[in-house]
This record gives sequence, C-alpha cells and structure tokens, in this order.
Amino acid sequence: MTALGPVAWPPAPIRTERLVLREPEARDRAAVIELLASPEVNTYLGGPRPRDDIEREMPGAPGRRPGLFTVDLDGAMIGQIMLTREAGRLRKAAGKAEFGYLFLPQAWGHGYAAEACAAALDWFAGALPGEPVVLATQTANIRSMRLAAKLGFVEVERFHAYDAEQWLGMRSPVTPSD
Repeated sequence: MTALGPVAWPPAPIRTERLVLREPEARDRAAVIELLASPEVNTYLGGPRPRDDIEREMPGAPGRRPGLFTVDLDGAMIGQIMLTREAGRLRKAAGKAEFGYLFLPQAWGHGYAAEACAAALDWFAGALPGEPVVLATQTANIRSMRLAAKLGFVEVERFHAYDAEQWLGMRSPVTPSD
C-alpha cells in the first residue's frame, strides 16, 4: 500500500513524445531548489521560500515519495507532478487523489505541462481505474485554470482560503462507454 492505495511505486518511467516522467534523482536538486524558490512559480502558492532555507533542508538528493513524478526534458528536470491523498486538506477531496503540478518558468508556454499532466493522469486511470481525481488552484491563476479545463477537470466548488478565492475541480474517471 502506498499513499495512492494498492499501486506499486515507483512505476516504470512514463514516456511521452518529448518528456519522461520519473522518480526524483540527485541530479534534480538544483532544479527543485529553483522551483521552490521561484517567485513566478509560487505567485499563487503563498510566495517563494528563501533559497538558503531550501538548500539547508535539502542537503542531498530531493525526497522521493509515492505519487511524485519529476518531469524530464532532454535529461533535465523542468517540473514536478504530484498525486496524493492527504486526508482533511480539502473537505471535498477527502478520499480522492489530489493532483498538482509545478513547472519552471522557462518551461511555460511550450505545452509541456499539458503533455506531462495528461500522461500522469492516463497512468493513474490505468493504475486505479474508476478513481476520481481533484485539483485545487487559485481562481486568479489563469494558466492553471486553463490547464485544469484542458485536462478535463470540472468545477465542484469555489471557496476562500489563504486570503484568496480557490477553485476545486474534479476529473471523473473515463469509462469505456464514454
């Protein structure tokens, strides 16, 4: 059993036309630090964390955990995708897999996020057929709202948290008759 239920982790790397989704590796450390310290990436996530703090907290390789994919382009990390079940974090998400993604600003605008997220969601649908997935984002994060819609997430509710309006969407499982 993992945080995603009875799914063997890690899966074999997932390959798309341009990307590889894989487990984090030691070589990803600098990119993870950049991701967490980036003001652009963290605009809608409470702001960037101080780089010195991140470097101190991550003395070696980035952490590995079930549901965390590194998105790799030509051997370099450009983002992360997370699939988790965190009980109680979001009331409507209880018992469902929560989906999240972060990409470095230089990867924005090239379709990498849509390609990688679609591949991760396809993997999840094959690993846990019939399981719904939820995603939360700030309504002000237009790029994330657009990507959520493109990936098939449909609004469940809006709520106020972290001093901003939040959006919760759900992606229902696709059945063969759909």
